[in-house]
Amino acid sequence: MSFGIGSAFRITVFGESHGQCIGAVVEGCPAGLELGAADIQRELDRRRPGRGTASPRSEGDAVTVESGITDGRTNGGPVMMMIRNEDTDSSWYAKNRNVPRPSHADYTAYVKYGGFNDWRGGGFFSGRITAGMVMGGAVAKKLLLRSGVRAVAHLIQAGGVKAASSPDEGLEARAAGSPVWCADARASKLMVKAIDEARAEGDSIGGAVECRVFGLPAGIGEPVFDSVESVLSHAVFSIPAAKGIEFGGGFALSSRRGSEANDEFALDGGRIVTLTNNSGGLLGGITNGMPLILRVAFKPTPSIAKEQRSVDLSRMAETTIRVGGRHDPCVAVRAVPVVEAVVSASLADMLKNAHLIGKYLDRS
Repeated sequence: MSFGIGSAFRITVFGESHGQCIGAVVEGCPAGLELGAADIQRELDRRRPGRGTASPRSEGDAVTVESGITDGRTNGGPVMMMIRNEDTDSSWYAKNRNVPRPSHADYTAYVKYGGFNDWRGGGFFSGRITAGMVMGGAVAKKLLLRSGVRAVAHLIQAGGVKAASSPDEGLEARAAGSPVWCADARASKLMVKAIDEARAEGDSIGGAVECRVFGLPAGIGEPVFDSVESVLSHAVFSIPAAKGIEFGGGFALSSRRGSEANDEFALDGGRIVTLTNNSGGLLGGITNGMPLILRVAFKPTPSIAKEQRSVDLSRMAETTIRVGGRHDPCVAVRAVPVVEAVVSASLADMLKNAHLIGKYLDRS
């Protein structure tokens, strides 16, 4: 059982959906990084519930930093951050604790932990655990910026609505201006409509998030089993509801010829670049200096208000269930900052393992 990821830069998450708190501990952050609660809060505000198309659960998610920072800079010790759960309602779960929700982790958690699992809101299997990932990722993002590396994620699909391809320039600002973090204004409106329709029908929809990473130097990655794709896939699949990942041209490359898929090399001001980026910035599991591009598919929220078949585990009898509680009609929306966070954390770990980030930072 592991609640942590990374080695040289390691994030451990803790807490449960309806427990007292959610948090993260970051180990390996160099001393001297300017960091405060406001840096963490900024990222948490991007994923917190209670706004727009998200769950009506209203959490302030006000972060407190309990250790690891002295006089506004990291001090070399573990950075421990947490938020309190203040708007919990476990009443529906108490009445239905023996009936697992279809396509949720209720049943597998029950089997794995012998019935001692936290049944309130899914416990640590809930999407609420991603708040801890975002806290740790906020530290990683601040650290990566010191090396000129920046990860930008945006929603590219919600249900059947797909966004048009967006240029790199201004991508972050365009996504930030959308209630669903979509850089395509037209698609953003259609996505909101699709999500609202699903909610009104007691249903949910899936979606996809793209993440682009700028500023990575060539040569990062450790073949064979610690390739960049391997490490990032491990991290991304730790996000609840993530069901697929692709890099660069991804699955579309399977229908192309090599002459169409290959990225030819060229020189740009003395720097080696590729004329296209079907490889997504990676060759042989190693960065090639082009933007790293990955996309993540998220399944529809399994907790829906429609009647579904299940089994009452206390009676071992078939029954039906109509899920109550408060849930996102499209988890992919709030997954946008989470994808950014886990990608940033993994890259910070890789850069530190490659000795491109030291034990402490200068004061520049």
